[in-house]
Amino acid sequence: MSFSAAFPLQTSQVSSIRILLVEDDPTSRLLLHDYLSHLGYVVCSILSGDNFFPTLNQFCPHLVLLDLKLPKVDGYTLLRDLRQNSAWQHIPVVVVSAYAFKADQQRAFDLGASHYLVKPIDLNVLHQVIAEHLFYTLV
Repeated sequence: MSFSAAFPLQTSQVSSIRILLVEDDPTSRLLLHDYLSHLGYVVCSILSGDNFFPTLNQFCPHLVLLDLKLPKVDGYTLLRDLRQNSAWQHIPVVVVSAYAFKADQQRAFDLGASHYLVKPIDLNVLHQVIAEHLFYTLV
């Protein structure tokens, strides 16, 4: 079965899907933002956790891509707080982090991560993971 057959997101659906990208590294943020925008997603990028919830409330994303090592407020704290808020706990959170240890991954899953990708990531895998989570969320 092809990827597009398994996850039938139409171009019109993708163009209305909002992804919040939380990444402090400028190169990674630009690469991910440009790639996701090229695929047709509406992307909002922020570089620190201190404005995460105001942005979340304004942008209302369908999915969050979250780095764990962030200035001021780390990704673990954001993930925990997001999952404790009934208004936002349904949003899939895909962690994209350089933390490769199993303990880091387990901690993120224990806090409610939907998926965990270790940097450097394969952009095709990222696209597939996003489509999987959005397909199940939007159906």
